[in-house]
Amino acid sequence: MLKNLFRRPPESPTHPMVKPPPPLAFDVADLYRGPVDPGSEVAEKDEALDEKLRQAYFWIVNNAVISPHYDLEYNEGPAPSYTFGDTRSRLVLPTAQSYSSFVLLPLLNFAVRRRCLLVGGPGRGKTASAVLMGVLAGYSLQEVRRAIQHGQPQMTISDLLGNPLPADLIQAQSLEQIRISWRRWLGMRVKIIDEYNRIPTRTQSALLTVLADNYAEILDHIYECPEAAWYLTANDDQGGGTYQVIEALRDRIDVVVRALHFNTRFFSELLTRVEEGIRPEEVVPAELIFSPAQSERMYREIARLPVPTEVLRRFEFFASQLEFFEAAGAQLEYKTKDNLKLSGLDPTSLAALDSGRDRVKDLGVQTRNGLSVRAMMSVLIFAKALAYLRGLPMVGLEDMRQILPFVLHDRLTPDLDAPFFEAAGNGVLRVDRVSWIRQLFDLSCQEYDRLGLDRDDPLRKLSQDFAKGLEGLSEPEVKARLVEIERLLASWSKQRKLFGHLYDDVLYLKYLHQRYTNYRAWLQWKKA
Repeated sequence: MLKNLFRRPPESPTHPMVKPPPPLAFDVADLYRGPVDPGSEVAEKDEALDEKLRQAYFWIVNNAVISPHYDLEYNEGPAPSYTFGDTRSRLVLPTAQSYSSFVLLPLLNFAVRRRCLLVGGPGRGKTASAVLMGVLAGYSLQEVRRAIQHGQPQMTISDLLGNPLPADLIQAQSLEQIRISWRRWLGMRVKIIDEYNRIPTRTQSALLTVLADNYAEILDHIYECPEAAWYLTANDDQGGGTYQVIEALRDRIDVVVRALHFNTRFFSELLTRVEEGIRPEEVVPAELIFSPAQSERMYREIARLPVPTEVLRRFEFFASQLEFFEAAGAQLEYKTKDNLKLSGLDPTSLAALDSGRDRVKDLGVQTRNGLSVRAMMSVLIFAKALAYLRGLPMVGLEDMRQILPFVLHDRLTPDLDAPFFEAAGNGVLRVDRVSWIRQLFDLSCQEYDRLGLDRDDPLRKLSQDFAKGLEGLSEPEVKARLVEIERLLASWSKQRKLFGHLYDDVLYLKYLHQRYTNYRAWLQWKKA
């Protein structure tokens, strides 16, 4: 009886206030199709997949993974708050639909087919959460379990990918004649690597090829893998274990999720499962299974969700402050933390040269690195996925704020010796990286507001004019724009300090100046 209750999907709508997503682009081919098969992709187009995704979330959080932690907080109006303990720890009661990161983020990763790392001690539900994602993809529980790759110190490349057929090794006259028996997990749309930090370094390199480039290679034979949602687990988030995780593999991870503690007030739930023999992964409602066509359509809908300019600009402003390091180079282009890292020098040895700015207020001082292009793209797709699940027509600033800490968790390295962490109340942020990144973004937004960049962005008109293209511009118009760029740079050069956001703007103006200079030379050649 209880198992039947577990098999019920949540009542729809799960979020009555949201509007249905805009329809997909019109396809002329739809006019020529015959009667609709109820199981076809055409029939599935009528199903609101954002609602189905929310139903999956609420079924998991209420029936499968016991995670009563609403750490992704949304509010509509003032929210009651209370403080506890000597450190005045703050509890907020959200006034809008909020979410548990441990359940939500693996589900968003499923929707956007990226790479998720689940970290936490043994027995905290990391592998069970990943298995549920495999079941949601339409695989049987037996298929999912057999496809899990368990990291262990003896794992070879053949254990991970497959083996050449023994008979072919003896009889073949060339590598092309050797057939490979590939592992079945390579063809699945959900891939699970348990305890990936116990895999030997050489085997990690083979795993990297599959994870990053979607193909496996043995003896010059290639197996092309489908797009998949990846789930890797580890018992800590420092890459430790039997083997150190290679940096390139860690860099490919898009989002990090921490398994939060078990609230002992939910012992009765555990008791029920023991007494009734209920295993949630065995009773996932059929209505929550996503077909391959639905998964593909859901990804397309998420990808085309717009990011408003005002939200994108705040993310740009935030990212621009992290990479700049004035003492890292003589030429302007080389004044970056990445250039400092390549030099092999200790950043603290150059800190004295990078002086004059307020090292508490300068956000870039808090980090040892900036953001890679891959990290920025991960932020954008997960922010889109979060807004999609919430039923929004576009990404909101709060969606960006909530998703940043989990995407940048392993991408942004704090400088724990920075003065910011010495300030009263900030010491705990050395440990709580999620709260640190979120506060870093909040401070960036405050500085953005102080500078009034929403009202007066000095590059807005120059950017808009350039986006229209160069074709048809006259030589006087080009000259006027060059003069405007030089005037703006001359004005900024009178400031005594150079900050990260200004650094990126200066280099952008140099780029525009070079494009207009080249175009003017072409116009002059054309007249000659």
